[in-house]
Amino acid sequence: MAPTAEALLKKETSLTVLPKLLGLIAPVVAACLPFVAHAADDDARIRSIVDAAIRPVIQQYDVPGMAVAVIVDGKPRFFNYGVASRQDHTPVSENTLFELGSVSKTFTATLALYAQETGKLSLADHPGRYMPALAGYPVDKASLLELGTYSAGGLPLQFPDAVSDDAQMIDYFRQWKPDAEPGVLRRYSNPSIGLLGHVTAIALKSSFADAVETRLFPALGLNQSYVRVPQGEMARYAWGYDKTNKAIRVNPGMFDAEAYGIKSSAADMARFVQANIDPARLEGPMRRAVEGSHTGYFRIGEMVQGLGWEQYPYPVSLQRLQAGNSPEVSMKPNPAVKLTPPRKLSGATLFNKTGATNGFGAYVAFVPEEKIGIVMLANRNFPIPARIDAAHAILSRLAPGSTQR
Repeated sequence: MAPTAEALLKKETSLTVLPKLLGLIAPVVAACLPFVAHAADDDARIRSIVDAAIRPVIQQYDVPGMAVAVIVDGKPRFFNYGVASRQDHTPVSENTLFELGSVSKTFTATLALYAQETGKLSLADHPGRYMPALAGYPVDKASLLELGTYSAGGLPLQFPDAVSDDAQMIDYFRQWKPDAEPGVLRRYSNPSIGLLGHVTAIALKSSFADAVETRLFPALGLNQSYVRVPQGEMARYAWGYDKTNKAIRVNPGMFDAEAYGIKSSAADMARFVQANIDPARLEGPMRRAVEGSHTGYFRIGEMVQGLGWEQYPYPVSLQRLQAGNSPEVSMKPNPAVKLTPPRKLSGATLFNKTGATNGFGAYVAFVPEEKIGIVMLANRNFPIPARIDAAHAILSRLAPGSTQR
């Protein structure tokens, strides 16, 4: 059957129009190709930077697995190494849950600031206002801010092993004898910031775990972070490895949730870093809480102590960053020079925090002004200097205008 006039018209039209369309599309495709190629080149460049810093650490310290998130221009990229379980050979991914150790303290600080922004407490308050059993004792001379910045007067790194319930905790604080007046001595302490978290939960009329999981994490847009890992998420929870290569996870303890008990993924921690780089993405009270965590209160040797985060003018030398994260600062009392008034550092600032449990090691750092950051989560507690070396090497090559790019 001969084609109809209508069919011939359609065929002629398609033969005429198609080349024209291709002629219009081809330049657009050609224009996009350099951008696609550039993105691929940039991804390869960043991977080479991360691999060069991370792979030697994994090999030297026999780290079973590590999830690394790098934020460049405010956007995350993920690099995963090794296994979450040597028994099951489960590969690490950006969704694997790791124990954050003391990086958890940055969430405790943010929750306290959120409680202040919503009118539930003031950081100028003293613990006895919320815990009458402590009213009038030496610990009650410290403000909540001084508890959160480890400057209450010399509270130790850990509770004694015998302190295992609330009654024993209260008795411990009643018997505690300070080494100095509040605000003049900084001694890194789980009981100190733990008490801030405990009081914050009381002010919010909640348990600390509930306040973090139902208020803080949702407001920050985090959906892979927990104090109590649900049974349905246990398959994503990595095993940590101690010095004997025994598979372990964190044990419960007094103020564990407040001081070192959060579990999270590289994907969620990248979101937390992004929120700190650009708090404007958050709703009012949480935005102001995150911004408040960038305020400096005390100068401690080479670093400035804020609530949760420790701070340095950026760019910062490797030597200064190592000094601020050294045992001299983390394990010993140091004079605290008060910043009056409390303030953000002028210019670009690097914020960082280390964390560890017996089987896990973590490090988080970011520079809001440069829109760069790094998250390192490992299932072995490998040395802090090695974490600082690797992170500094990566960040110094990612910063805009870096001569090492």
